[in-house]
Amino acid sequence: MRKLKNEELGRISVEEFKEAKKSNVCIILDDVRSLNNVGSVFRTSDAFMIEKVWLCGITGKPPHRDIQKTALGATESVEWEHRREILPLIDELRSNGYVIISVEQADKSVSLKDFEPLEKSKYALVFGNEVFGVKDEVVKKSDVVLEIPQQGTKHSLNISVSVGVVIWDFVSKLGT
Repeated sequence: MRKLKNEELGRISVEEFKEAKKSNVCIILDDVRSLNNVGSVFRTSDAFMIEKVWLCGITGKPPHRDIQKTALGATESVEWEHRREILPLIDELRSNGYVIISVEQADKSVSLKDFEPLEKSKYALVFGNEVFGVKDEVVKKSDVVLEIPQQGTKHSLNISVSVGVVIWDFVSKLGT
């Protein structure tokens, strides 16, 4: 066994990525403070053909060297847009047929392991601030609140890890 070289991986170009069919999933980052987390989300979004990344509130926007450090160029391939306010975006996406899913710990949350995404549905996954999580008013407007099962002493995962776990789960369940 040997490690593959980059040129053996068969990756598509940025231009091919932009033209390729994407997943039926977009990501919303709301008030994410860490630019490294934002960059990591772009990189994960590229890896799993995410339709779009929405950056809301104080979430940092490309171009920024701290985003680029972890995104490794994914800000050039993944479509993104910034909105000052998340609630109008939630309403807009819902009116366009998206199921709004907040990733948060809530009284009526659904365990990620029990959630089955539907192949024909479109999903907007909301991830909130590193300290305060998804805003209460966004949780209340969500169609579903997903919770990542955890068993240790900490109350949460890093947002970039949470995005990776949830996206991997969606992609695996949808078979894309």
